[in-house]
Amino acid sequence: MATVLTDHRKEKIATIETLDARLRWLSSWIVHNANHLREKRDGLKVGGHQASCASMTAIMAALYFHALRPQDKVSVKPHAGPVLQAIHYLLGNQSLEQLQQFRALGGAQSYPSRTKDKIPVDFSTGSVGLGVAITAFSSLVQDYLVAHGSLDEADAGRMISLMGDAELDEGNIYECLIEAYKHDIRNCWWVVDYNRQSLDSTTADRMFRRFDDIFETCGWRVVTLKNGKLQRAAFSRPGGKSLEDWIENCPNADFAVLTYKGGAAWRERLIADIGGKPHVAKLLDSFDDDGLAALMTNLGGHCIETLMDAFDSADDDRPTLFIAYTVKGYGLPLAGHKDNHSGMMNPAQIEQLRVSMGVEVGQEWEPFAGLGGNIAARLKDFVGQSVLAHKPQEPDAPEIAVPDRLPVPSGDVQSTQAAFGNVLLDLAKSSETLADRIVTTAPDVTQTTNLGGFVNQRGLFRRSDVADIFRDAKIPSAQKWAAHAAGQHIELGIAENNFFLLLTSLGLAAPHFGTRLIPVGTVYDPFIARGLDALNYGCYSDARFLLVGTPSGLTLGPEGGAHQSINTPLIGMGQPGLAYFEPAYADEVALFMRWAFEHMQKPDGSSVYLRLSTRQVPQVQRAGSEWEAEALKGGYWLRQPAPGAEAAIVFTGAIAPEVLTAFDQLADDIPGLGVLNVTSPDVLHRDWSASKAARWTDKPLQMCHAEDLLSVLAPDAGLVTVIDGSPGALSWLGGVSGMRVSPLGTDRFGQTGDLIDLYDTYRLDAVAIIDAMAELFLKR
Repeated sequence: MATVLTDHRKEKIATIETLDARLRWLSSWIVHNANHLREKRDGLKVGGHQASCASMTAIMAALYFHALRPQDKVSVKPHAGPVLQAIHYLLGNQSLEQLQQFRALGGAQSYPSRTKDKIPVDFSTGSVGLGVAITAFSSLVQDYLVAHGSLDEADAGRMISLMGDAELDEGNIYECLIEAYKHDIRNCWWVVDYNRQSLDSTTADRMFRRFDDIFETCGWRVVTLKNGKLQRAAFSRPGGKSLEDWIENCPNADFAVLTYKGGAAWRERLIADIGGKPHVAKLLDSFDDDGLAALMTNLGGHCIETLMDAFDSADDDRPTLFIAYTVKGYGLPLAGHKDNHSGMMNPAQIEQLRVSMGVEVGQEWEPFAGLGGNIAARLKDFVGQSVLAHKPQEPDAPEIAVPDRLPVPSGDVQSTQAAFGNVLLDLAKSSETLADRIVTTAPDVTQTTNLGGFVNQRGLFRRSDVADIFRDAKIPSAQKWAAHAAGQHIELGIAENNFFLLLTSLGLAAPHFGTRLIPVGTVYDPFIARGLDALNYGCYSDARFLLVGTPSGLTLGPEGGAHQSINTPLIGMGQPGLAYFEPAYADEVALFMRWAFEHMQKPDGSSVYLRLSTRQVPQVQRAGSEWEAEALKGGYWLRQPAPGAEAAIVFTGAIAPEVLTAFDQLADDIPGLGVLNVTSPDVLHRDWSASKAARWTDKPLQMCHAEDLLSVLAPDAGLVTVIDGSPGALSWLGGVSGMRVSPLGTDRFGQTGDLIDLYDTYRLDAVAIIDAMAELFLKR
């Protein structure tokens, strides 16, 4: 793995070693300033992770200023965020004000954020594990674009994750690893900061070599960087083999304790353990205490030469895991201490570090302080000429044209899930550019969520053709799924975290690779919750995709409580960066899909969530298209109430037949009764909240859509709200104009049964709606 040391390479190593020290100082000072120097008005600890930064500075210096290419993208472990900020400060991409406001409103973020930070950030991180796996799926998306002719093979970059070793405890890492193996991903590096200390403890010793086994089994190259050049030199001397064996077998906790205690403690322990072996005492005597401490902590992850050699050795497209041994808090007074994850240097300790690095008082924020004029100038020139300094901005991909209307599937009785599948099928058969940019995916539920027709037309994506054995054997099947490089469906196993991370990667194709894709993913609605963290991650990253949760609610009937979603409407309402709609009819499905394909591409747009059902519902006859604009704003009157009407039934989704049955039975007794179809509790609620917030902002006061809809009713009117989901998704409407509400919905786990029994048991049928209306009038 060693590279010939030319004078040029020696100079580059020395330069990057200097950068390593600068990054260690600046990242420490950024956190120190936020916690000890900046005014704290609320008395709370600001936080930061000086020790986690210090264990990464050499890795990041070698990667960013040696190995990185313009097309490469990097996900930085959350706790090393200040190091990334410091790198861009040296590059001139980050302002002093931003660093001084680290973890303050409008300042540099705690963890790298695509949407909040001012510096370029390839991948948001924060929820550990997700920022690692996203790189594998971005590699897959890159392969998709190469196969489809949207990206030249020569322009393919490495998707790189800089990860903490504690992230290897996250289960989503291994779900991703299995899926990545299935798809034969390329151009992916994961670099592990193997400091063997997490927030609460040190890493179990028995995990040594297990990570190698797991990754090698999945086709990855594993490169272990355990020893730096100083250690390797010592090992080659008499007595060195005994020292090497001792280091190899030293328990992680012991290594951390000795690191914290320093050179004298190292000497005492080594003499006690191996001092009697040949030549060891003489070898140890050749180092003073400081030199011995430096030798024992000269691990591969802190040795610039070792890191550069390792990165250079992985010069092909094989996925590679680098296990870089490091010391948590390396070079800081709290190195190795078990509490250093959340701990920070006190003023005396930061002063000690300042003096050791030659930074003068008042020069703490100077990018190249403490180096001397000539060295500082050379370092500044080196940084300015780096690949990173000339990396182009993310591309602004053009929008994809969306047809003015999408055809509405025909049929007097349809389910919204079937309508969704038919709309996609019509697109798949068309020559629309939109259809060519749609990429579908599902976690092993493609058939049962009505994606099958699209896949039959457009095929499965594989870099290499895969024969349909059943078709070749002439066995009849509705699934005619040829797998080839032109396919537009990426099939996944049953792992919802993978599903949402792939949607995120597809949804970032425009800024990452310059080609806009329209990702469409289907999942059983209750299992959105299984991948909720990854869904939140995708929305936080401002990825754009269409999520279809189907089937949903008690309406699954015989599937039982484990498959009957209850709280997903509230997820849709509460998740930032996601617009939730729940259509009742096929024409609403077509309307919302068209809107979604356009909205997903807008600068101020978002991802979209459709909650659908397999229930066959009689379709309504429309007198015109006026309802469409109101439906897109969150709701419209399906049965227009008379002015001043005393009551209305408010519903969402597949419960429509029960609502209309109840309406027919109540209409004679309650003159002017209306039926309000809330197509999006989310959009309607956000609009209402925004109208209230306008009172303390500079925005003009305007009537929200919910107020406008309800204004036709009497001020003291009563509302019966009903949804196959949490009743809280609609019951808030009573607060819009102070109306009485009788909410119906599901707030307990379902069970098996047919719809008649279930709707009766859980009070979702027409009888329950009539009873709820009666209750409203009895309480007047």
